[in-house]
Amino acid sequence: MIEQAAYLVAFLTGAYLVGSVPFGTIIARAHGVDLRRAGSGNVGATNVGRVLGRKWGYLCFFLDVAKGLLPVLVAGWLLRGLAARQGEGFPTAMHQAAWLSAALGAVLGHVFCPWLKFRGGKGVATALGVVLGVWPFFTYAGLAAFALWIVVTLVSRYVSLGSVVAAVAFIPLFLGVNGLMIGWRRTLGLWPLLIFATAIMLLIVDRHRGNIQRLLAGTENKIGRKKQDVEGQRE
Repeated sequence: MIEQAAYLVAFLTGAYLVGSVPFGTIIARAHGVDLRRAGSGNVGATNVGRVLGRKWGYLCFFLDVAKGLLPVLVAGWLLRGLAARQGEGFPTAMHQAAWLSAALGAVLGHVFCPWLKFRGGKGVATALGVVLGVWPFFTYAGLAAFALWIVVTLVSRYVSLGSVVAAVAFIPLFLGVNGLMIGWRRTLGLWPLLIFATAIMLLIVDRHRGNIQRLLAGTENKIGRKKQDVEGQRE
């Protein structure tokens, strides 16, 4: 128990530092651009692509995904080794708590970046990395949610709408996929993962409050709008 608690603290701290790397800001500054004063003002991949071009937006997206994926993969690998040494099944509730501390740290590092006065992105790409890394309990549901994000975004041309729909859909996807994959009884034992998924979903929706208001008002930015059309708008 003490060893698992030590893992929890170490994972949370390490993942927060990894998640706090502001790749969008770094990429923009390498091009002589202050991302906070360009486009929508957000430091995430969508605004990087809007301001600097799609290839840089894609690069930022994959780097932000990696910020969530790598810490969670490392944490899962270490915790599986710990469970094997202690002769425990995996994942117990304590294993899940320690695993999720890495996931939480990565997302919080991105959203509340200490290098940007605790202001950051909206956490969607980093959260995607997290769910892909919690193998297999989040992974398949995460891939399904990502596919849904692609479809909604391409059809509507609203990145924010795709993000909110995918975040909300992840909870039923998590329950349904795991119920079919490992059985409903074992799925109930994943309650720490469910609580975490719900919290992240609420965080993502909250970070998109302004986007939701603009969607309802019909003033939200669509994919493909020119940079000058969105200059001066702030998310």
